[in-house]
Amino acid sequence: MFGISPLGWVHTLGSLPAIPLAVYMFARHGRIVPRSGPGAVYFVSMLIGAATVFLVAHQPVSYVIGVLTLALLLAGYGVGRVSALGRARTYLETIFLSLTAFLLMVPTVSETLRRVPDGHPLVTDLKSPLLLGAQASLLFALIIGVTAQIVFLRRQGKAIPR
Repeated sequence: MFGISPLGWVHTLGSLPAIPLAVYMFARHGRIVPRSGPGAVYFVSMLIGAATVFLVAHQPVSYVIGVLTLALLLAGYGVGRVSALGRARTYLETIFLSLTAFLLMVPTVSETLRRVPDGHPLVTDLKSPLLLGAQASLLFALIIGVTAQIVFLRRQGKAIPR
């Protein structure tokens, strides 16, 4: 179904929980909260998706996205433990983890548009206006979202000491 291999299904279903978890945390907390129950499941789900992309990817850019996602995921979950960064670690954690959600959504939207409906996908060309528009919308959402997160953190008083 949808031209997905069994390993592709492991990749897809393993990373799928990260999407509603990210939406939930963005809506509830304004950011991905790594030290929470949903944050722990998000980490595992993203780790499964990012690690298995190397086994199922067909496009060279997929490997770049996988490496970036892994690096940002580990940095996002690790930066909170670096006390020398002070309050900056909250900003870095927020930015890094928001970037992981963006890097999850770019291939998710692209692959969905290129596979659905089964046998007659909405997009057959990587330069399709629909696909390029969807990717541009994700980039716009990232820019607006990260800006809003930073403003929100500053208003919460978690700003870098002046």
